[in-house]
Amino acid sequence: MLSTADFLVIAKWFGITTLAFGALMLLSFAFKWGFRFRLVGVTGFMGVLTGGLFALSLGPIVPTSVPGAVRYVTVFDSGATQAVIVVPATITETELDATLKQAASNLFSPGRLGRGGDRQLTILARTVLHPEEGVSQPLVLGQIKRSLRDRTDENLDVTIYSDRLAAIPPAPSTGS
Repeated sequence: MLSTADFLVIAKWFGITTLAFGALMLLSFAFKWGFRFRLVGVTGFMGVLTGGLFALSLGPIVPTSVPGAVRYVTVFDSGATQAVIVVPATITETELDATLKQAASNLFSPGRLGRGGDRQLTILARTVLHPEEGVSQPLVLGQIKRSLRDRTDENLDVTIYSDRLAAIPPAPSTGS
């Protein structure tokens, strides 16, 4: 993955190239070359690319990694105050706690909409059980609530349903 310094170097070179295309565009208008309007488009597009690369140099989106967290999949995100992640059925209580904290950090966005008085993002962690052939049963194992506005929110409200974790049947062993 590229670092912010890499994006800054790339943005600098794209900026120089944009200025060169701008100068070429001005020359094309001065000498009334036939492709002068194409150079306007090329210069404008290079400017957009340069701006985007510069924005990435300010801080690309880097996912947070919390020690002890397991892989999860986001299966629902309202873009506002609710999200749902799926975790494996073999997860432990400490892994679930770490995974919820990681998801709370990774799903934070200052652009989330807070409807009404709800100023918290709620993330539910669930797993899917298969009690019998052809039947799937979702089971919520825990949730976390965090501020929608403060990225460095230390007041995370983690709720783990230990009774539901204990009720998960052990995975069948594959004997040889």
